[in-house]
Amino acid sequence: MIDFDGKTRVVGIGSALVDLLSHQDDDFVRTLGSDKGGMTLVDGEFIDRALTAMDSDPSMVPGGSACNTIVGLGRLGTPSRFIGKLGDDKYGREFEQGLRGNRVEPVFARSQTPTGRVLSLITPDAQRTMFTYLGASAELAPVDIRKSDLNDAAIVYLEGYLLFNADLTLRCVQAAKEVGAKVCLDLASYTVVRAAGDMLKELVHDYVDILLANEDEAREYTGLEDEGEMLAALASEVEIAALKVGARGSMIAAKGDVTVVPPAGEGEVIDTTGAGDLWASGFVRGLLSGRTIADSGRIASLCGWEVCRVVGAQIPDEGWQRILTNS
Repeated sequence: MIDFDGKTRVVGIGSALVDLLSHQDDDFVRTLGSDKGGMTLVDGEFIDRALTAMDSDPSMVPGGSACNTIVGLGRLGTPSRFIGKLGDDKYGREFEQGLRGNRVEPVFARSQTPTGRVLSLITPDAQRTMFTYLGASAELAPVDIRKSDLNDAAIVYLEGYLLFNADLTLRCVQAAKEVGAKVCLDLASYTVVRAAGDMLKELVHDYVDILLANEDEAREYTGLEDEGEMLAALASEVEIAALKVGARGSMIAAKGDVTVVPPAGEGEVIDTTGAGDLWASGFVRGLLSGRTIADSGRIASLCGWEVCRVVGAQIPDEGWQRILTNS
């Protein structure tokens, strides 16, 4: 197991994006000019016009890949902090309040640019169509990452989307190492892996301790097709590597041993949004509490399953109660 030198805090760094969730019919999605189920980058005015056209206000929760994981850790009782960039507006204030309500300490740089938002429209068939305005989140810069905010971190958790900003990513991992924290990187998307290229492999080799990926990301990173070979390649330069294989569970490699973790539940999947993010919450929680790899993977599977039972990346209170009871 990894030695965390007695520390228990996780500090996440990533995009601060307010999730605006609304149930709408197919016709409404078509009026916005998007294919159902897709993700379109838009400006803030587009989202404002869409909100005006709705019959009811959307629900609002803090979002973004790393943020989802950190919120999950907060709900699991792990000391948690999130670093990002917000606008000085109502969405930024709602975001910060939402983190505090989920037991996460917010650390935000501020911008004159509005807070980033993702308008997520859920149609009756449970498909989600997303319109994303990055806003202030895209302005997070190396100067915003202060060592003082990482000093008590056992793990610095990074989302792969940060790799689009090479200077920012390098600042994050260097600061983590300077304070003695482990670095956990979730590759986030095969398109991120493809765009990052050799820079990503150098980063993993030099700084990453825990590497998380799904099949598509691992295939892009390693150039391999066999899952066992992909996992071995991922694990060759880190202490722990996890390969998430969806409904089949996960495989985790540590110190030459491979642990196969089955899925936590069976039944109807409502929405897979955030499944990988919340899987990471459970896995990191297990590691920090001294659990075995198998036990950490089991907690991860519980979290991944519970978020698939609801729309969006926020597990409700009853879901967290089931996780805590069974972990």
